Amino acid sequence: MSLAKKHWESILAKEAFGFSLLIAISWLTEAFDLPHILYKEAPAFNWHRALLRTAVIAAIWLWVHLETTRLLKRLHRLEEFLLICSWCRKVGDHGKWLTLEEYFDTKFATGTSHGICPDCAKTAMGPTTRSRSTRPGLAPGQAPR
Repeated sequence: MSLAKKHWESILAKEAFGFSLLIAISWLTEAFDLPHILYKEAPAFNWHRALLRTAVIAAIWLWVHLETTRLLKRLHRLEEFLLICSWCRKVGDHGKWLTLEEYFDTKFATGTSHGICPDCAKTAMGPTTRSRSTRPGLAPGQAPR
């Protein structure tokens, strides 16, 4: 289980504990007849009031749970972004700025090598390729022998 998932479960468990405690207190209020003691109401267990409180607390709990889950998912998605300096291309990792090579070496324990992607190769080799293809006797796009 990932660390993020454990953290989510911890947050949601604390939230569930808090709302369960509110529901328990609302039932204990009726069981110990606190409305009678505090407000001089009729001394009777009021099921309707306890059920209504439970329904309201459960509805709020559901709304808070769904919103918390949505926000945790969004936060997790935002944390997945790799922070890269737009000037020097260093990677931000826990307050340190590492070169791409250092980042991959430390984060993934893998070596790095250098190459050239097809787009950059076209850009870099473009003038050379164009000058060859415009030589007399060659059709456009035909490579010299």
